Formats: sequence, structure tokens, C-alpha cells
Amino acid sequence: MVLVRTTPPRPVDVPAIFPELAPLARSAMRLHPRPGSPSVRDSSVGGPLLWPAGETWPHCEDAHLHVDSGFRQSPTEVRLNRRLQSRLRPDERASAFTPEEAALKKRNEARLAERLDAGPPWPAECPVPMLPVAQLYRHDVPLLRPPGPADLLQILWCPYDHDPDYKPATALFWRTAAEVGDILDAPPEPYEADYPGYVPEPCALAPEAITEYPNSLDLSPELQLTLDDWNRWQAAGADVDDSYADYPREFYSIHLATAPGWKVGGWPPWGRTDPYRRYCAVCEAQMVPLLTIASWEWDGGEGRSWAPQEDQAAALSDSHYPGPNPSQPTRVEVGSTDNMQIYICPTSPEHPHTDLIQ
Repeated sequence: MVLVRTTPPRPVDVPAIFPELAPLARSAMRLHPRPGSPSVRDSSVGGPLLWPAGETWPHCEDAHLHVDSGFRQSPTEVRLNRRLQSRLRPDERASAFTPEEAALKKRNEARLAERLDAGPPWPAECPVPMLPVAQLYRHDVPLLRPPGPADLLQILWCPYDHDPDYKPATALFWRTAAEVGDILDAPPEPYEADYPGYVPEPCALAPEAITEYPNSLDLSPELQLTLDDWNRWQAAGADVDDSYADYPREFYSIHLATAPGWKVGGWPPWGRTDPYRRYCAVCEAQMVPLLTIASWEWDGGEGRSWAPQEDQAAALSDSHYPGPNPSQPTRVEVGSTDNMQIYICPTSPEHPHTDLIQ
């Protein structure tokens, strides 16, 4: 069964009202991750990677800010507890592990106990195996621009906080799928994660091509003033509620600018910090957004207008949902404003990437 998600039409045709914004339109692909069982041959979030058996699995050797977070759960146990939550009944009666899940939980607890009894080295003193974050095949996400014959992008991260922004450290790999022979079937995992939101839930994808416009903070002061002109909106006959009359730019920001959720390309979302340009450390070209990692697929309240048509019923009920929130399918939580941006050099995708938590 093919997973499909469709963004509802925007309530206003942006270039029809503001032709000045037409040159700023960018193509993006919303990935629409949804819980599933992807294979190594599938594009996914948090799923298994098509990783060559003879290639060393990435490990993080950086310093970790929180050696003992007090969390003490392995990625496997994080996912086991999520299964319990997903089975919550409407009357909130507690669910129980299946015998297989209980046995897996016991093995993981014993493994952690052995590690604690052994004492150091802790993650700060030894390399930490990285966790798969995303695997994207170009045939699913044609907006990707890989180097040479590569047709597969793989992104991993270390599930511990790192300087300077208290965020996971990421690693990016391009490869040609047809060149992978034997596949690594049991990649190493870290003993624990610094935070459960750093353990992505395996999700299948439903990539969708869209056109989006920049956040108002990315616009010139003149264009920002244009968006603030309520008379301009009225003269164009825009179907905008009068409640936005005092600040129509808010309508633009909520309903018309950057799409929320996981996406490739497009414009980056901005939160508590103003936009600032990022430049390649090799060739000094201005970096461009590659992947947006998001905690939420849509925001509550008016932000639900971005919820796909297939998820509208869930979007209306997510605040009262007894189990996992349907607007947070990956269970990832990053940053104070729930977005992490990975940039890439437009001159050469092989140049070092940068990541930014916002």
C-alpha cells in the first residue's frame, strides 16, 4: 500500500496578491513521515540503512555535554515504552508488554546493568555509535542533488547533547545504492540516549512536492511592510478573517510561508533567532537548506491548516488523543523551537555540511 499525504490548498494565492514575492518561491518536498516498518530499500525516518557490511559504522568521538543525564534508557527500551503508550485505551487503563517485548526489555536492562557495574568508560571517553535519522532515495525525493552517480542520502546523529547548541551531532553520507553488496544487518547502537526525543521512531515516507515562500523574517523591511498593509489584502479580495486586520503578516506567517514538518529544500523555518546566512567552510558559497528535522508535522490551533487532507480528522482531535500525538509521528524532539536545519553547499554536496538548531 502506497502512503499518500496531500497538503490542502493554501487559503490565499500568494503571488496573485503579492507579485513581489513570486521570485522568492522555492520548491520543497514535505516528507510526511508516518509510523511504519521501512526496509533498507525504502526511504525512511529512523529506519534501517542500506549500509555496506564492510564499511565501518559511524561513531561520534566528540565530547558529550551530559555524560549522566539520569535518563538511562537504550533506544530499544525507548521504543518499547512507546509501544505501550500506543496501546493506551481511552479509559487510560495501563497496557502490558507482550511476552516477546518483556523478554527484550529484560535483556536490555541486564545489558545496561553490566555496563554500569563495569564502570568507565562512559560515552564522554569512548566513541558512541550513531543512530539513523533519515534515509532518502533520489527516486523518492527528486529534489535531492547528490554528487556524481550517488542516488542515496543517509543522515545519522549522536543521541547526546553537544557544544555549542546542546544538540545531537550529525553525520551525512552520499552513496550509490547499486554499489552496495552485502548489507550490515545488525548495526551497533548506543547504550543509552541523552533524551528520548533523540530516538527517531521508524517511519515510512510519503514525499510531496510543494511550493513555499520565505518566513517574513527572511524578507526585506520593505516587503514586511507590504505584508502589514491590510488595505492591500482587502483590495485583492483575499479571504482573510478580520481578526488579522491589525497584523495581517501573522496570517502570512501561519498559513502561507514555510511549511512545517520534515522537508527537503525550501525555506528554513525560523524561531527565536533572526535569520543569518551560513557559508561553506571550503568555498565560501552560501549554504542552502537540505533537510529540516521537525518535532511536529503541524502546529496546534490555526497551524492545523497545514495538516494533510488525509490527517484532518486526527489534527482536530490530537489535543485529546489518548496515545501518541498524531502530529508527532517520528517522536523526535529537537530544540526550543522544534526544528533542526541541515545545510549543504550548492557548489559541492561533498563539502562539509552544517546543522543548526532553532
